[in-house]
Parts: sequence; C-alpha cells; structure tokens
Amino acid sequence: MSVLDSIIEGVREDLAARRLPLAQLNEQLSQAPAVVDAHPGLFSAEMAIIAEVKRSSPSKGALAPIESPESLAARYRDAGAAVVSVLTEKRRFGGALEDLVAVRAAIEIPILRKDFMVDEYQFLEARAAGADVVLLIVAALSKNQLKDYYDLATELGMAVLVETHTHQEIEDALAIEPRIIGVNARNLKTLEINLAAFTELIPEIPSSIIRVAESGISQRREVEMAQAAGANAILVGETLVRAGNPAEAIDQLLGRTNF
Repeated sequence: MSVLDSIIEGVREDLAARRLPLAQLNEQLSQAPAVVDAHPGLFSAEMAIIAEVKRSSPSKGALAPIESPESLAARYRDAGAAVVSVLTEKRRFGGALEDLVAVRAAIEIPILRKDFMVDEYQFLEARAAGADVVLLIVAALSKNQLKDYYDLATELGMAVLVETHTHQEIEDALAIEPRIIGVNARNLKTLEINLAAFTELIPEIPSSIIRVAESGISQRREVEMAQAAGANAILVGETLVRAGNPAEAIDQLLGRTNF
C-alpha cells in the first residue's frame, strides 16, 4: 500500500465516524458564509502565495503546534497571502474541520480546505464550514470521480485546485477544463521531492489557467524556478509554520526583502 493509499484509507474511516445525517448537514450548509472568489487574487500580475496552516506531515512528522490557527491565518493575511490553506486531515497532518471554521471566522480572504477529497459528503461539509476552495488530487481519483467532484464543488460555488504530479495527470486534469491546476513536486506515493517537476510540468498547462507550484519550496531561488516555468502562485506550508516570523518568510520567498 502506498502512502497515498494509506492516507485515504484513514480519511474514509474518520469520515465514517463523523458523518452527520444529510438533513443536519444541509441545515449547516444553509447557514454557511458566502463564498469568497479565490481566482482574482491568484491570477494577479505578481506571484501569489497560498499560505498553509499545517501542524505536521507524513514526511517530516510534527512541524509546529499551532494552538491558534486563526491567529496564524491572520498573520498570513496581513503579510499579503492571496489564499489561506487549512489542513483538515487528522491522522497524518494533525488538522480538523474546526480549524477551518475558526480561520473562516477570523479572516475574510479565501480559504482552501486542504484534504484528501474522496467522498461527496466532504464537499458539502467543506462548504458548510466556510471553505471557498477545495483540493482534488488527480492521483487519488478516477476520471469519473474527478469530473463529478469538480462539478459538485463548482455547483456549491467553490473554486477547485486540481493537483497533478505527472504528464498524464495534467492531461486528465485538462480534460475537465479547470481554472486552477497545481503541480506538486512531492510524489504522494513515496513522499520524495523533485523540484524539477515544476520546470517539466508547469509549461504543459495553458497560460489561461492559474498555475500553482506546490511542495518543497523553502528558498527564493525555488520560487524563481517555479515562476520561470510559468507559475502564478506557490503553495507553502512547512517553511512558514516553522518560521519564527511568517510574514518575514513570505517577504523573503516573494523577493520583497534582502534577507
């Protein structure tokens, strides 16, 4: 079993334990905050950043305690993040939907629910919790699921970050005509990082689509590599949560300082 398969197995088990009756979920959905459009901020003239609230990871273990995800999210917003990503997977990343709810109450910029979305219920609960963007991992879904879940998220008003790792996955992603495609430099089956993926894969994505470079970014030169390949945005978690001053770290990554 690959790392990805193991994570998804745990996600399904946790979902089964928290699943609410549909009527109750629909009631929550009817009271959800209005969707905030993430597309304009990610398609700006300058490099945009999706700043992530992330306590741990399968590859590195514990990263930061983050007792107040809403305070960290506010610091990201104040530093100019276009979107705040909130990990909600519990077993490997130490997240929870409650983190997303807390962040939604604290900031007004778009929020990405970062999780392994493998069931229709997750999209309803994401929107009910206040998510504006959801993640679809091509490697975790069949072609039919990818299309169906993309359509469902769109019907709910949310933007979708479609995550790819290979040439074939980009082809599969393009088939559903998404507005945002991410290239993840981390192999989700082995957890190895290959930053050359940015140079190899991002140029395959049409410039009319928002292109996001994900994982492994910790230095300004890596941002420049992604930008040269055509990325409009970067998604960064570990580097920011481990930084004593996340605003300074964002400035450094985006070339705003001489640090």
